[in-house]
Amino acid sequence: KGKGPGTAIGGMSRRLGGSVRQGLRCHHYDAADSKFTTPYDWQHCVGMVVGETYEIHWPHSASGACGTPNQYQTPFYDGVFCMGLEKLGIGLSSATLGDQVQGNDGSPVLSSKVGVQGQVFTIVNDENYYYPDLIRGWIQDSPSHGSDIAKYTGSTTGTSRNNQVCSSYSPITWQVDRKCHLISASSFDKMCADMKQQRDDMSDDLYAHGAREVVANNIAGNNLHRL
Repeated sequence: KGKGPGTAIGGMSRRLGGSVRQGLRCHHYDAADSKFTTPYDWQHCVGMVVGETYEIHWPHSASGACGTPNQYQTPFYDGVFCMGLEKLGIGLSSATLGDQVQGNDGSPVLSSKVGVQGQVFTIVNDENYYYPDLIRGWIQDSPSHGSDIAKYTGSTTGTSRNNQVCSSYSPITWQVDRKCHLISASSFDKMCADMKQQRDDMSDDLYAHGAREVVANNIAGNNLHRL
């Protein structure tokens, strides 16, 4: 389950942007190593903690506005569906939304049009782990980053989703880096600074959001592939 400062896994923390659920952690944290414990003077990100584990999601969509000033939006649904459901070939029939996004009415299944890339980091106060362009997408630097990928279909995340309540917009395709990486606090702060420069107000994504509970086996996708 990993280690980190503060709140136990599954508990509720007020250090991560309000009262939110603490998720699983990486295994890098070492309380005897100062790079995991030395505080960082955050200028742009809110409520983040050195030594803690965070996961970044980069959504991609055929209905997004990639390459335009509207590419990055909060909440992420606004960006994913920026050009409308019709751009995805969805919403053209009188079927329910659930049937449309799952392709039961002949529409393209949502997972063929919307996907998310995810990468997990433990934050350290050490500039040897600086990466300047997190806002652009996940780090691809084989063999250390982006070379061991799990691909599957699933739901959106967050504590409003659980094993009883799924997202209406599912399934979507996930590609997640299976390795956990160290990254400098300044890398995250640079990403938050870049988010502040976007046309849309992204202030609600300058702090970490809660982790959904682990998906029960009986409702998890059975199409996991390693790339």
